[in-house]
Amino acid sequence: MMGLHYHAFSNGAEIMKKALIVRGGWDGHEPKQIGDLFAGLLEADGFGVTVSDTLEPFDDADDLKELDLIVPVWTMGELSNERAENVSEAIANGTGMAGCHGGMCDAFRTNVLWQFITGGNWVSHPGGDGVEYVVNILNSSSPLTEGIEDFTVASEQYYLHIDPAVEVLATTRYPVFRWYHSSNGSVDMPVVWTKRWGLGRIYYTSLGHHADIMQLPGPKELMRRGMIWAAEGKRIARDSGLDASLYAAEGKMF
Repeated sequence: MMGLHYHAFSNGAEIMKKALIVRGGWDGHEPKQIGDLFAGLLEADGFGVTVSDTLEPFDDADDLKELDLIVPVWTMGELSNERAENVSEAIANGTGMAGCHGGMCDAFRTNVLWQFITGGNWVSHPGGDGVEYVVNILNSSSPLTEGIEDFTVASEQYYLHIDPAVEVLATTRYPVFRWYHSSNGSVDMPVVWTKRWGLGRIYYTSLGHHADIMQLPGPKELMRRGMIWAAEGKRIARDSGLDASLYAAEGKMF
């Protein structure tokens, strides 16, 4: 298939977890560099990784269900309902999804199913790139943030519309850059969160406007842990003998 790049899929007798990275859309978010960075992190943790420069892998629902993890790195694209439903069914059956910044939560603005799955969507970044802000790690029992301290970045500070079902792991205080929204007073905007979709695990961080931000120790480690955590859902579902029928229902959802 055109646009696919295959990385290592074996580690002796051990069966590797399988991850798919789809990268593309708006070049300003450096999808190739971000995709390569994430592929390297996953391979270092024992994953077999397929990198696609197209959305064609979303056409095969059965193949998606065989994955442990989907990593979208695709800003401002278009996603058909059929492809969104294939991704939805795979995640509902245990395939995890993890992503960052606009590559996941500004990926497909016209697809509400995608937004429902991911747990939020971008609406603004007051001040643009280079705004200095603090990422506050919340007190939590989650191993995803254990040992990580608050840190400061100079980047886009994302303002998102958030699913109230998400579990927030880190926030940032608004406003840093004054704009019309400032008249509402200070708010703590989620930066890192998790949620569930059927049996699947979802992980998101709004960090990562450019690849250099994801190379910083805090953002890089948060993303690494998030991808591993999201991928574990498949094994847990399998070992527990669960399938998506536990949550399936008839009726019009969209």
